[in-house]
Amino acid sequence: MMRSMSLAISALRNHQIYMDVVSNNISNVNTTAYKGGRIAFQELLNQTLRGSSAPRGGVGGLNPVQIGLGMALAGVDTIFTQGSLQDTGKSTDLAIQGDGFFVLDSGDGFYYSRDGNLDVGLDGSLLNLATGYPVAGWQADDNGVIDTTQPLGSIKVPFGQTMASATSNLELRGNLDAQAAAGDTAVVTTSVYDSLGTVHDVTITFTKDATNNQWSWTASTADGDIGGLTPAGTTVSFETDGSYSTTNPDTTLTIAYNNGADSPATVNLNFSILTQLDGLSSVAPSSQDGLPPGDLSTFSVGTTGEVVGIFSNGLNRKLGQIALATFLNPGGLQKEGQSLFATSANSGVAQVGLPGQDGRGQISGGYLEMSNVELAQQFTSMIVAQRGFQANSRVITTSDEMLQELVNLKR
Repeated sequence: MMRSMSLAISALRNHQIYMDVVSNNISNVNTTAYKGGRIAFQELLNQTLRGSSAPRGGVGGLNPVQIGLGMALAGVDTIFTQGSLQDTGKSTDLAIQGDGFFVLDSGDGFYYSRDGNLDVGLDGSLLNLATGYPVAGWQADDNGVIDTTQPLGSIKVPFGQTMASATSNLELRGNLDAQAAAGDTAVVTTSVYDSLGTVHDVTITFTKDATNNQWSWTASTADGDIGGLTPAGTTVSFETDGSYSTTNPDTTLTIAYNNGADSPATVNLNFSILTQLDGLSSVAPSSQDGLPPGDLSTFSVGTTGEVVGIFSNGLNRKLGQIALATFLNPGGLQKEGQSLFATSANSGVAQVGLPGQDGRGQISGGYLEMSNVELAQQFTSMIVAQRGFQANSRVITTSDEMLQELVNLKR
């Protein structure tokens, strides 16, 4: 058989693989976070008919004479360019802007994916919907503190959990009468919450001192769940222009609860916006940070991967931290189907850390990353593959005709 026929056969076989790669790219044009493939060819082998020789004796040198023996598949690369982001309006859909992969825990090891189509499973775990694998990261403790030095684990979103917030800061605003006589009082009743979310009434009484521009204050209550109140400071002073004196020490109130709540509790009192001007005394609570019990109603994911729970009482609490992984050679990752990648000997180990740090991308909540396949480029590649296949098939036809002429010589 003529050499040209075997060469064309190798080309036909590899152009068919070319079409397979193009076909796979086009079939995944709408696959979430799909990364397209690109084929590369190389020469198979060269047969040397005559070697090269150096110039000598006034005669120039000779170049080698070689005939190629076909072409071979050099590789199919994965192109990790950024896909466009699509707004889905679903808060659990996440997209990575930049480098990095979500870490998915299969139970037998970690897989890596750009597919951020997530939801909450029956056990509260944040899951990848395509595989059911939990998204790995770090869970916050009961106080909302996240320790990223701990091993990776699943992130739980405890829907139905009830939380309250104890009052730790209380602010009062208003005016104390500058013309008040010694012994005159101004009374304000405010509410504070304990760690169980129970509200308690506390009365603060300001009494004008004999010393100019100075008032004493005391705290009292008729609530039976409070065993005692301990004012840490007893006086507040004002400047001659009626403003709150900057020399006043920080003021705190210690509350001893006897209803099972965390005790003693410390409340920081902010009197700094009180004034002492001519006019009736009128003091009222301005703000306090305690909250009654509320259920976890939804959650959000920030650009840094923090999962923040939003409770029905307005309380926000960190629930966990999503981790991202990067690789020295992402092109060396091995595709495992279902938009999953696994490490290989040439990908390097996963560099796991926080989104937005050390070259990792940021997370966009409510978006999904689309396929990075460009249809125009793929249709062009399809034409190139078709023409390459067609041209090599013509080589076989022409070689066959030449063989036919050789056979006809016998006639």
